[in-house]
Amino acid sequence: MAIKLIALDLDGTTLNDDRVISRANREALEAAIEKGVNVVIATGRAYSALPEDVFEIKGIQYVLTSNGAVITDLRTKEVIYENCIAPSAVEKAVELLKQYPFMVEAFTGGGAYIEKAEYDHIRETRLSFRHVDYVLTTRQPVDGLYDFILDHKEHIENINVNFENQKDRSMMREILSGLADTTLTTSFDHNLEIGGATTSKAEALRELEHILNVKSEEMMAVGDSPNDMAMMRLAGLPVAVENAKEEVKAIARYVTATNHKDGVAQAVRKFVL
Repeated sequence: MAIKLIALDLDGTTLNDDRVISRANREALEAAIEKGVNVVIATGRAYSALPEDVFEIKGIQYVLTSNGAVITDLRTKEVIYENCIAPSAVEKAVELLKQYPFMVEAFTGGGAYIEKAEYDHIRETRLSFRHVDYVLTTRQPVDGLYDFILDHKEHIENINVNFENQKDRSMMREILSGLADTTLTTSFDHNLEIGGATTSKAEALRELEHILNVKSEEMMAVGDSPNDMAMMRLAGLPVAVENAKEEVKAIARYVTATNHKDGVAQAVRKFVL
């Protein structure tokens, strides 16, 4: 069946190791759009953290952000779908996370927020186990992050917990998996991402299926991390980049080149163009 929709993860998939969309990827995607295919960005990033490269691709209309918690129509800049964490679950998550010293971020209203003291420390020392420039350019510092989260508990898209030590991450995976009315996933080796009870890239894509009159079997989904697996299972053609996690490659029907060798372009040329 012909592909009518291409759903694309960003980090580690459509973005190369320099965190940009290569010319080859952009040209292949624009060629697919010209052919009438819907190209949809499906990322764990908050809307404010989308790279400018996304907006420079001619013809992209929809972006799914915060692991599918939000769909935004780029033509009107309107949010057309929201699937956030329930306020009661937000309260329980805050109560639990306050007991630990880990770096926490919250996504709400399209923005990504971090405790000001942590942000300032990274800015002043340029030291972090994370990509320093990425944090400084995509996160907004606030005093009293947990109070901020509770003040916005009706619209928390995602709570992101970061770990320098993998033992801590493993420990917290077990603890956080017990939070009621939430989902737990990850897109980087250093983090865990708390979403709503039904939040996923797949659920958001199901919404777009109705809007665009596209069937799941007419969809190609390309990803590299566990937070991509739901949408890959939904799609008729799940594709993994070569640098993907093994569990992601295991559910793919096709493994394309790495993100740094234009894997998205290769897959689009093979199955769409």
